Amino acid sequence: MGLYILFILAMILLPIAAQINVSLTFKKYSKQLNSRGLTADMVARQILDNNGLQNVRIEHISGNLTDHYDPSANVVRLSDAVYGKTSVSAIGVAAHECGHACQHAENYTPIVIRSKLVPVTNICSRLWYFVLLIGIVLSEMTIGTPLIYLSIGMFAAVVLFQIVTLPVEFDASSRALKTLDSCYILESSEIPKAKKVLRAAAMTYVTALVVSLLQLLRLILSTRRR
Repeated sequence: MGLYILFILAMILLPIAAQINVSLTFKKYSKQLNSRGLTADMVARQILDNNGLQNVRIEHISGNLTDHYDPSANVVRLSDAVYGKTSVSAIGVAAHECGHACQHAENYTPIVIRSKLVPVTNICSRLWYFVLLIGIVLSEMTIGTPLIYLSIGMFAAVVLFQIVTLPVEFDASSRALKTLDSCYILESSEIPKAKKVLRAAAMTYVTALVVSLLQLLRLILSTRRR
C-alpha cells in the first residue's frame, strides 16, 4: 500500500512541478527583451526562409504556449504569448517550432518514426483504460486476463511514443539554439536565457515519460498480484 501511494503521489506531483517550472521560467525571461528588437514571428520567418522553407506559413493562434508545427497544414502556429513578442522566451519557443519544420523537411529519422506511430498511439491512448476496465470486470471469465494484458500492451505503445518523442524535442531545441547563435539573432548573453526556457519545456516531456513508466510498472505489478 505504501508503494502504491508513492506511485500515485509521484504521478500527480511530477507533472504539476514540471508545468509550474516551465511557466515560471517562461514568465521570467518574457521580461528579457532581445537587443535587436526582433519579434518571434519575424525570427520564425527568417529561420524558415534560411532553410529553404518559404512554403511553410506562420499563423497566430489563441492560448498560452499552445505553439506547434502542423505538418499536415505545413504551418508553424505561434500562441498569444509568443506571436509578435520580442522577449527571449518567445523567440526561443518560435525557433524551437521551426526546428520541427526543419526536421520534417529533411526526414529526420526520429520524427519519421514518431509520425508513423501517431495513428496507433491515438487509438491506444483513448482505449487502453476502457480495455483494462472491461478486463477487470470480466476477470472471472476466460477473456478477462487477456484483455488486461492487452490494455497493458496498448499503454506500452503510448510509452514507446513518448520515448521516441524525446529525441525529437531535444533535437528541435538544439537546432533552435544553434540557429539563434550562428545567425546572430540573439546576443551571446541572451542564448543561455533562451536555453533555460527550452530546457524547462523539454522537462515536461521527460516528466510525462517518467510518469507513464511509473504507471506502466504499476500496471505490471498489479497483474502479478492477481
